Amino acid sequence: MEFGIFTVGDLTTDPTNGATPTEHERIRNTVAIARKAEEVGLDVFATGQHHNPPFIPSAPTTTLAYIGAQTSRIKLSTSTTLITTTDPVRIAEDYATLQHLVDGRMDLMMGRGNTGPVYPWFGKDIRQGLPLAIEHYALLHRLWREENVDWQGRFRTPLQGFTSVPRPLDGNPPFVWHGSIRSPEIAEQAAYYGDGFFANHIFWPASHTERMIGLYRRRFEHYGHGTAAQAIVGLGGQAFIRRNSQDAVREFRPYFDNAPVYGHGPSLEEFTAQTPLTVGSPQQVIERTLGFREYVGDYQRQLFLMDHAGLPQKTVLEQLDLLGEVVESLRPQFEALRPADVPSDPPAHGSPLSAAPVEAAPAEVRS
Repeated sequence: MEFGIFTVGDLTTDPTNGATPTEHERIRNTVAIARKAEEVGLDVFATGQHHNPPFIPSAPTTTLAYIGAQTSRIKLSTSTTLITTTDPVRIAEDYATLQHLVDGRMDLMMGRGNTGPVYPWFGKDIRQGLPLAIEHYALLHRLWREENVDWQGRFRTPLQGFTSVPRPLDGNPPFVWHGSIRSPEIAEQAAYYGDGFFANHIFWPASHTERMIGLYRRRFEHYGHGTAAQAIVGLGGQAFIRRNSQDAVREFRPYFDNAPVYGHGPSLEEFTAQTPLTVGSPQQVIERTLGFREYVGDYQRQLFLMDHAGLPQKTVLEQLDLLGEVVESLRPQFEALRPADVPSDPPAHGSPLSAAPVEAAPAEVRS
């Protein structure tokens, strides 16, 4: 099982001292966080893609390539590649280039993005978000598998005999996850292609995540990629860890209370009871994370959000040291429970992406 971290790259004021990092500091800190993640033994570092303030990761492949040059083992990924507002030809070229630069040590996660103003900046309509995601990925899937692509769709100019360059490394396209919080259509899309499904359930109760992953698993089996239990599942999570749980709650509370996304809403206690956010000791994080398996089954990737809400860099790096200890305990416990026929890791470079080639999406994916 892979364990790692993801960042959304927010520029948030520290509520305890009023300090806000500059864009330069936040970008450089992101690189340091990725290097620290490798140092403590994590498997994956993933960055989001945002084109609006107060976020800084507008060029994820640039950042990941730079990180790749300074690391040797950790897998590089995205916590969102905006399949809706980024041209699929651009995605095909950029991520194939990254794949070559890091010798296949990467994958990526498709997402729609939920920031309304961003869509018109790239000539798109947020009301067409789902059709855009479906059509754009259908083209991207072909661009990585066919050298001469003829294409005509609703949302971009036609292609005639187009070849995306560079070609995927060794002829093997990067493994793709489809990330969603609430859209069953995206779970269906992931299942159809035999790709991974990442449920970023950091804001949702377990019952919702259970339904989404259950749908993906059933449809993965329906399309003939394997049994439902063999579907490739990833989960998001959040944690703030200190040796003593009371210290963790005391230190994290001002950050939670003022966070742009969930601050000034439910209390910290209410939020931790209803979502995967865990604020406490290493053992509490271990127990809570193991509990995810009870409602999603055996899964292949667990990513934690650790650097948000204005937390200072020193604290984030301390958190990663503690997370490394947590993961060291989690690995054998998860694997001891995993059936022999269920994959322990998602496909890596050179692994088969599905049992059979995919040629044309069914109606429930196209529309």
